Amino acid sequence: MPPQMQPFADYLRTAPQADGGERRTPPLNRTVKKTLVVEESSLDNPDLGPFLLKMARETIASGESPVKALDFAIRASKSFERCAGPGLELATCLHVVAAIHSSLGRLDEAVEALERSILLLEGENESGHAMAQFSGYMQLGDTYSMIGQLDRAISCYESGLKIQMDVLGESDPRIAETCRYLAEAHVQAMQFEQAEKFCKKTLEIHKEHCSPASLTEATDRRLMALICEAKGDYEPALEHLVLASMSMIANAQENEVAAIDVSIGDIYMSLCRFDEAVFAYQKALTVFKSTKGESHSCVALVFIRLADLYYRTGKLRESKSYCENALRIYSKPVVGTTAGEIASGLTEISGIYEALNEPEEALKLLQKAVKLLQDIPGQYRTVAGIEAQMGVMFYMVGRYMEAWKSFENAITKLRASGEKKSTFFGIVLNQMGLACVQLYKIVDAAKHFEEARTILEREYGTYHSDTLGVYSNLAATYDALGRVEDAIDILEYILKMREEKLGTANPDVDDEKKRLFELLKESGRVRNRKGKKSLENLIDSNSLKMKKEGKKRWAAFGLRT
Repeated sequence: MPPQMQPFADYLRTAPQADGGERRTPPLNRTVKKTLVVEESSLDNPDLGPFLLKMARETIASGESPVKALDFAIRASKSFERCAGPGLELATCLHVVAAIHSSLGRLDEAVEALERSILLLEGENESGHAMAQFSGYMQLGDTYSMIGQLDRAISCYESGLKIQMDVLGESDPRIAETCRYLAEAHVQAMQFEQAEKFCKKTLEIHKEHCSPASLTEATDRRLMALICEAKGDYEPALEHLVLASMSMIANAQENEVAAIDVSIGDIYMSLCRFDEAVFAYQKALTVFKSTKGESHSCVALVFIRLADLYYRTGKLRESKSYCENALRIYSKPVVGTTAGEIASGLTEISGIYEALNEPEEALKLLQKAVKLLQDIPGQYRTVAGIEAQMGVMFYMVGRYMEAWKSFENAITKLRASGEKKSTFFGIVLNQMGLACVQLYKIVDAAKHFEEARTILEREYGTYHSDTLGVYSNLAATYDALGRVEDAIDILEYILKMREEKLGTANPDVDDEKKRLFELLKESGRVRNRKGKKSLENLIDSNSLKMKKEGKKRWAAFGLRT
């Protein structure tokens, strides 16, 4: 949450004054709190709303029941509505009501309160009203993020940013913090172009207001490096990380330097500069062991990176040894280790075990990760990704019903979180279709392939390998359903696309040609060869590479989290 937005607990303890300062409330007398009974008729007292809101904040600050605090806050909102009507006081009170609902896991009620608070301030021109509306939008975005609806969350953050810019201008340091917040949200949604735009804006503002080599600029550069890495721009990512590391060294931030060394090691590994990656990881490992202890989750993270590196370089025994070292740390986590950190580590180790051809062990780790995350708000997409990865592994070992159940769980979560238009969702639908085929649910398989085709056509385009893979699966399914003409039409389309992109001599083109000719022979037709091009014109130096698994085309399924 950006610095200008107070965390829920702090927000409940303080109230904004007209002069921009804070009004701190003294502890309430316990006897008063226990004996106070507010009748409905007394809500007409104009002094009651502020007093009840103060009690709500003090109840939360003292660690007492949030249910009691919610009761105070709701009564306060009713009093404000009766005495002052719609306005700033009621909107601010609804922010508190929403915060308490969120802390209780009642996210739908929180959304309702925040949406109402925003509407109350529509059309108000005063800066105080505008900034309260900004806070409402940001808090609403956080709530949607907890539900897993990232698109709605980002829309709220962007609305908040627009209001903030109207009040503060475009170069205020507080604008930079909100832009950074938006960049992080876009990264979470895997929208890296938008994330880069907001991160650049953040860097520009901080360069204007902060001293050279500041910690703030270092933090921005680490985020920019993450975005560049996700886009495959490894050299710019490395440059940002080196500059960030220099800033951290200048400010004596030893642990942060070590964390950046891990990221530098990741970039070197992506560039296949393995010796330099090992050096970076070992530097970080030495620092983490000396400053945090040998059983800290940061040490486990470096072990996982080394395990991945040694797998890639063919040193399988060393790879598995590092995996086991990380698992020992996660089995007895130190105080302060979050469930999310453990689940993320288990998921990464699972990927290495899968690569080491130990799918059963990989599945066990994924199941543990899901159990750790399933009750944590805001983890819908992460859990869906893990369940989809489990589905792939169940499929690989021939446990098709369990694969179907895992994919079904993942798809349900992704639909509920508003992510039914993403490429990730399209890939999961394709995998679900393959599981349905193995269970002889051919009609269901066709529906999933059709939906996946629509999504991937829109997001990837018709030439992408994943899109063509879904086309191929759909053609096979139509053939199994007796829709031979539809299957032929699709295969002719696929063959045309692949000849244009790969050339007629490519093995993948040859495979599709054989499938098509077989179907044409059965139906008594010949291939439509309109627009045939010469071999020289069909060869493309940047040809796509399709992966084959058995008789099916499997779409790429990169679900490492």
